[in-house]
Amino acid sequence: MNKVFLIGNLTRDPEMRTTQSGVSLCSFTIAVNRRRSNNAEAGQPEADFFRITAWRQLGDICGRYLAKGRKVAVTGTVSASAFVGQDGQARASLEVQADDVEFLTPKGEAGDVGAYAPAAPAAPRANAGYGSAPQGGGFVQVDEEELPF
Repeated sequence: MNKVFLIGNLTRDPEMRTTQSGVSLCSFTIAVNRRRSNNAEAGQPEADFFRITAWRQLGDICGRYLAKGRKVAVTGTVSASAFVGQDGQARASLEVQADDVEFLTPKGEAGDVGAYAPAAPAAPRANAGYGSAPQGGGFVQVDEEELPF
């Protein structure tokens, strides 16, 4: 099974393109910090960089609402390719075909995000018989004694 889950920050603004057949796609790169790094003492965590490609409607949404510095969670399939760089060195590249992209940067953070909004309002969920859902989609205070575990 080829499935990858990544959380990282965009390294630059996304790039929108359209194929000759009219299918839109959005490409962007995210930096994913490693949990443990050799340079952590110096204040600079090590990061891995992944090229992300989102197609069709997902690509349109990413191109419209994402920008450099925004944090995203990406789910998709990863492919690796090897090539020789302009300097003659052998290099490898990881590319992820996005199945799902979740925007994690809160509204009002990371620069100019006044127009930032979710692509579509979340559908109301059934509350599975555990009382009524809170008004406005907020959180409900739960007493620890009420927890079943």
